[in-house]
Amino acid sequence: MIDVLDEVTLSAKPEPWVVSADEGPAYWFLNTLCTVKATTESTGGSFSVVHHVAPGGFATPYHLHHNEDEAFYVLDGECTFICDGKKHVLGRGGYIFLPRGIPHGVRVDGSAPATTLILASPGTEFVGMMEQMSEPATERVLPFPKEVDLERLTMLCKRYGIDILGPLPD
Repeated sequence: MIDVLDEVTLSAKPEPWVVSADEGPAYWFLNTLCTVKATTESTGGSFSVVHHVAPGGFATPYHLHHNEDEAFYVLDGECTFICDGKKHVLGRGGYIFLPRGIPHGVRVDGSAPATTLILASPGTEFVGMMEQMSEPATERVLPFPKEVDLERLTMLCKRYGIDILGPLPD
């Protein structure tokens, strides 16, 4: 893991932060669209927030965060979250908290895209890894699907304190 939270970030007094619906850096990450709404720096070391749009059938690898917690709020679509081997199907308005140290992953059910808000606390690992694994989105639309470099993903995740455990269990 790299030390991405320094004393300046943790001791900085957060300032009010406003981002409109069409603002925030946007990335094409693992064939999804991620728009960063809040960074760990903008929240004084507390958390980050990412607006995430994933195509139908999308699935993360089963993985484990060592240094941050994640929470998902489903804005649209239906997702199956697998946390420590247990399935939780959530639709619009559903929420799940995924603590660090517990294996988890998510799959978008059906053929329609799903939109979620991802809150990561403190948020440096997920956002840092995502920024390095992605490319800037030239439009705020889902990218044309391409093969994911799992070797690179695994290496970047390891650097950021995230272990890839394999494919998402059924």
